[in-house]
Amino acid sequence: MAEGVISIDDPRADDVRELLERHLAYAHATTPREDMHALDVDALGDPSVTFFSLRADGELLGVAALKRLDRDHAEIKSMHTAHAARGQGVARALVDHLVAVARKRGYRRLSLETGSGPAFAAARSLYASAGFTPCEPFAGYGPSLNSAYMTLSLDGSGSSPFTGEELDL
Repeated sequence: MAEGVISIDDPRADDVRELLERHLAYAHATTPREDMHALDVDALGDPSVTFFSLRADGELLGVAALKRLDRDHAEIKSMHTAHAARGQGVARALVDHLVAVARKRGYRRLSLETGSGPAFAAARSLYASAGFTPCEPFAGYGPSLNSAYMTLSLDGSGSSPFTGEELDL
């Protein structure tokens, strides 16, 4: 499991912006333009989006965002782990945190869009291991052979071990 702190962060911070640029470059390299849905820095600053980072001793290890779609539904956006931190549980810690925050905020469903190709197999596996299941396109997404849509029902999910916006890991 990753050691560090997950907290709300500014997507315009220099180190965050650098990691997001690598995230967008990866998305562009592995996804046709018409199916690339990663948010840029400006879109991550939208009031409907809460942007989180995981840092250990000040070093940025990963980022993720939670986008409010409506009163009952939110979406995971812009998950990315720094290359040097992969395999250390960073992505899992971020997913678990986003699920906990979504529950705390009273969402009934949490969904995501990711790639359907081999480059995104690890992401799909991570989300499936967290309880996400395949679903139909949502929130204006259309059917695409390049996209995989997944959702997690938060109804009756019980209590979460996380209760705040900031979490020590």
